[in-house]
Amino acid sequence: MPLVAVRTTADLPPALRAKNPLLSIIQAAGWPIWPLLLSSIVALALVIERLYHLRTSRVAPPSLLDEVVAVTRAHLPPADVVNKLADNSVLGSVLAAGLRSVIAEPRIAETALRQAFENAGRTAVHKLERYLNTLGTIAAAAPLLGLFGTVVGMIEIFGSQAPGAGTGTNPQQLAHGISVALYNTAFGLMIAIPSLMFYRYFRGRVDEFQLALELSAERMVPHLMRFVVRAGA
Repeated sequence: MPLVAVRTTADLPPALRAKNPLLSIIQAAGWPIWPLLLSSIVALALVIERLYHLRTSRVAPPSLLDEVVAVTRAHLPPADVVNKLADNSVLGSVLAAGLRSVIAEPRIAETALRQAFENAGRTAVHKLERYLNTLGTIAAAAPLLGLFGTVVGMIEIFGSQAPGAGTGTNPQQLAHGISVALYNTAFGLMIAIPSLMFYRYFRGRVDEFQLALELSAERMVPHLMRFVVRAGA
């Protein structure tokens, strides 16, 4: 038996159409709603991904620095311990970079050690900022996409009033144009506002973690320079 495809929600029975209000809204919003829906899916995925990766336990555990200082109080750790430290968290990777520099070059200068920490910190901050530009772009572009849908709806409204459209006003086409204009504006704001809020929140988190990485590196430099002096002596 051949299957008959249902193309619009208007072809559905009233009871079934009432159970799918989202489909009715998408139908009324017209084709400009699809870029907004795609943007909302991408924004939601980025927010979930950043919430998972910008946790304190994955970036800068509070007790990690004290543990590293305690372990390296008497001697430098072996390579396998440094590798485990690098895999522990983002802060661990920065501290491991300094330890590897001292282990590889026992006579390393303080400026070179600070440069090693700085390079590792820049790499770490770059990883923390991943996808934030995309989320900020969605927050800025969503209102524009909604405005584009509004313009399309207004064009349909004026098109229904054109002399060639027939005698009188076409209420159905007029209502469709108004729906396209209003729904796209609303969807654009619904996507832009949360995206902008999460973007600002994540930027604040990255700034906090960057400060924590810098302070930890400053504390580790004089601690590791003790081993450099011993090696020189």
